[in-house]
Amino acid sequence: MKRLVVASVFLVLLFTLFIVSGFAASKNVTLTVLSSQDQIRDAEVKLAEKFTQKTGIKIDFQIIPSEQFDNLLATRLNSGECTDLFMAQSGALIIGPKYNVTKNCVDLTGEPWVKKFDPTVLSAVTFNKKVYGCLLWDVSNPWCFVYNKQIFNKLGITAPKTYADFKAACEKIKAAGITPIYEPISDGWHHTLMFPEMGARLNELHPGLYEQLNKNQIKLADLPEAQKLLEQNLETFQYFGKNSFADTYSDTSRALDTGQFSMTVRQPTYPVEFAKDMPDSKLKADDFGVFVMPFLDNQIKNMNPAGPTHFIYSGGKHIKEAKAYLRFLTTVGNAQFYLDNNPLFTWLPVTGVKPKESKQLKELNASVKKSGAVMQVSVSYIDPQWMQIGKDMQDMFLGQLTPKQVLQNVDKRRAEQASAQKDPAWAK
Repeated sequence: MKRLVVASVFLVLLFTLFIVSGFAASKNVTLTVLSSQDQIRDAEVKLAEKFTQKTGIKIDFQIIPSEQFDNLLATRLNSGECTDLFMAQSGALIIGPKYNVTKNCVDLTGEPWVKKFDPTVLSAVTFNKKVYGCLLWDVSNPWCFVYNKQIFNKLGITAPKTYADFKAACEKIKAAGITPIYEPISDGWHHTLMFPEMGARLNELHPGLYEQLNKNQIKLADLPEAQKLLEQNLETFQYFGKNSFADTYSDTSRALDTGQFSMTVRQPTYPVEFAKDMPDSKLKADDFGVFVMPFLDNQIKNMNPAGPTHFIYSGGKHIKEAKAYLRFLTTVGNAQFYLDNNPLFTWLPVTGVKPKESKQLKELNASVKKSGAVMQVSVSYIDPQWMQIGKDMQDMFLGQLTPKQVLQNVDKRRAEQASAQKDPAWAK
């Protein structure tokens, strides 16, 4: 009996020593997180500080310019020297070929927060029936045109529903000495939105397009509607600011505050962010309206169930601590803090988190009844070449490529990626 008691005491002491030593070891850990610009929000930085206070584990955010991020991440993953976590775009058709998640990322299927997440959002981070990412992001918020109501009202312009009306509005604004659109081309990714975000409209005009593209039964360059879309994108370039190739995404609020620009492509919740960015501005959140991008006379709300996602690198030395960080972020209380302190977000895919109201999002939902999935999450081998498409569009704006040549380049890169993935649809 005495031996049993002594043994029990010894086991308790050993277990306590294990816990204490493990906790002490964690206190010397610094988790590294690789991300592109604008994906680590201020709210997460604050939560990371709370996580450090609670656990002693420090968080080192390594922020990379957007135009450099994809190449740097690929280099890190291929060399086996990635950060403990990285934050990158998700999507059911993306995460397998782009990040090789079965090799490079930790399987998170058994993590407790998975059961609390919206199933549609989980599908965007699932590959071969395993969950590889934590998508703590508002994906209910489509990209659209956000416009200055004061300028529109003064010039007698209503939110356009056709491309012809949109072009006429831009001409009227330009004639008044105001630049119609603030477009930050220098970031490399933002102007690209005008093409793949219109995928649902292309799919409507050409029924079955997504399926045909995924089966390699059609090329984008052979699609008149796709060429017309890029022609309209090119025509719209004349309404960007004269410094659009140098303008940055982070300067959007400052630019709109000057009154020299009438609209920009952002999300319906952006006016709240503007009010926070520019507290002394004469413009308030209610001074902005929204409308869907009307290229090809689009009246479909462009929805994307994917978004910036946390992945844990499988070759990292601190997988246990990285999992603890994601568990911390996804508790209902912390997720609610993340939502409440993020002006761009109105919703998060976590059960128990209460959504916020957005006047502009309500306005958009009331004006557009249809919704559809964007091209980059519906068509294989589009999203991995996002920055390359952006570069081709820049060359198109400069007259160095035609819209048809841009599409041919997209098709060529799709074929190359499909070949690398040994996609049977391209093996014919």
